[in-house]
Amino acid sequence: MMPKLKTNKSLYKRLKVSGGGKLLRMKIGRSHLRRKRPKRVKRTYHDTMALHPSDVARIKKVFPV
Repeated sequence: MMPKLKTNKSLYKRLKVSGGGKLLRMKIGRSHLRRKRPKRVKRTYHDTMALHPSDVARIKKVFPV
């Protein structure tokens, strides 16, 4: 019998899976020091981005979908 596959809980909190199966992440630089940035820049932090293809293969090993 194979051992149970452990999931990486920190990745589950940071990533989402889209309807098409892509891995999505939030943009960086959202947590602090945002006061001095213009409003149009701060608005772009609301968006999600798809992971880079070179990272997807590595992350799928610890992120069973």
